[in-house]
Amino acid sequence: MTADDVVRLFADERRVRVFAAVALGATSAAEVAERTGLAAREAAGALEDREIVVSDAGGLAVSYGRFRDLARAAAGSGPPEDHGTGDERAETVLRTFVREGRLVRLPAQWERRKLVLRHLAQRTFEAGREYSEREVDDRLRTWCEGGAADHVTLRRYLVDLRHLDRQDGVYRRSPEDTALIG
Repeated sequence: MTADDVVRLFADERRVRVFAAVALGATSAAEVAERTGLAAREAAGALEDREIVVSDAGGLAVSYGRFRDLARAAAGSGPPEDHGTGDERAETVLRTFVREGRLVRLPAQWERRKLVLRHLAQRTFEAGREYSEREVDDRLRTWCEGGAADHVTLRRYLVDLRHLDRQDGVYRRSPEDTALIG
């Protein structure tokens, strides 16, 4: 089963309902039928032989490992992410540390770290616009979800590197920070 097969599988409302019931703890066809309002036979056959719901000693369960495998396969099969810099060296660095709009981790090498931080500043803040500390934190948290960096560290680096100016609790991206990376 490929990632595309999973998408097609969930195009059927009946299958989605059965999957949700199992994900929420139903361990038998009877429980699935009760929770979904489907007939027991219909519930039992909805995900049969699909590799995403498995039957083990505890009954029915979602095969989260199978989903992880499919996600990994799908991630490796597409074209490389383009961050719009127009510079292949910068793109290589950004592909390593920024994936799907998230900062995986900050580079240890200082020049690479500066490049990634400048990219984040340019993608996150409009030049000249004022932001409260809360707005800055909220925007930076989005980059940090699921990664190894935290928004406070990013904010500190952005201020230290002068990608953001801070004055009286108000932040502004530096007007001279408008040149594209590269």
